[in-house]
Amino acid sequence: MKNNAPRLTPLAESLPANVPFVGPDTHERERGAPFTARIGANESVFGPSPKAIAAMQDAAHDIWKYGDAESHDLRHALAAHHGVAPENIMVGEGIDGLLGYLVRLFVTAGDQVVTSDGAYPTFNYHVAGYGGTLHKVPYKDDAEDLPALIEKARETSAKLLYFANPDNPMASWASGASIEAALDDLPEGCLLVLDEAYIEFAPAGTAPDIDVNDPRVIRMRTFSKAYGMAGARVGYAMGAPALITAFNKIRNHFGMNRAAQAGALAALEDQPYLQTVLTRAEASRAEIARIAAENGLAALTSATNFVAVDCGRDAEYARAVLDGLCARGVFVRMPFATPQNRCIRISCGAEPEMQALAATLPKVLEELS
Repeated sequence: MKNNAPRLTPLAESLPANVPFVGPDTHERERGAPFTARIGANESVFGPSPKAIAAMQDAAHDIWKYGDAESHDLRHALAAHHGVAPENIMVGEGIDGLLGYLVRLFVTAGDQVVTSDGAYPTFNYHVAGYGGTLHKVPYKDDAEDLPALIEKARETSAKLLYFANPDNPMASWASGASIEAALDDLPEGCLLVLDEAYIEFAPAGTAPDIDVNDPRVIRMRTFSKAYGMAGARVGYAMGAPALITAFNKIRNHFGMNRAAQAGALAALEDQPYLQTVLTRAEASRAEIARIAAENGLAALTSATNFVAVDCGRDAEYARAVLDGLCARGVFVRMPFATPQNRCIRISCGAEPEMQALAATLPKVLEELS
């Protein structure tokens, strides 16, 4: 009998067949019921602007057409919004998709890459997929340690340094001024990958004032979080034209569908709605902190649309709290690296989600006592 097994590359053969995150839909299928409160994936339960929904509905009539391969209208609108040139903007399938393209552009077998231990794992997934060697630096005081990351990049001659600001999963953040100052220490030939997925939620002064044409930095933004369009998969990168143009060498030129482009454009134009979402998220963060304190837990200060809640013990206990909440229909997640994994991570929600959390958490903790 002939051997018809697929002939994977040695690298692909060596990789585990798993994903960085198991999605909430998978969890719901496994438990055989929907979650009462879906507050674990940092989605915005507040949803997108009604104008974005209307734009996507209108675009559905033309869904038989491929999306604009250049995302022309959205790219030009983003450029105007940020006061840069369209040549500084690349639109892609969420930050995850853009990170995949970026790693493909820079990383091959044996190339060195630096990140934080416990930071957003999808970046690590892409690095492993292209054979890069990943070096991890521990958090410092529940925050990513940029000076230590830069030092590790220097030690290893890293080509990429990943830094999220604000951070996921701890919701901590660095000042923009500290990032600007740190750029002078970035080793030659190393690109700072600045993931700003949650920047809209952060305090003033969190976004650094960096010239978009600075070749040392590429910034990633998204419509998944504050704009409430996670399912549409729209992200964008901002950087020097030579780097942005390089994406055209390898990207899926028709990866952005028409409805997603239209929705993102309408969402960008509806800044008053965005401000409403930011206000609601701020109130939800305060409510999560209140519920945590009421139950003897401590909420860490957050600059995102989620809150890391310190369960006060070790990872085993935090996992038990998480499992207890999920079993009762309240979906949350937790960090996966020590010592951050003493926490659970709770996304902002509207009143029904907060009520479910407030009613369920004490029952879980009582059962574990």
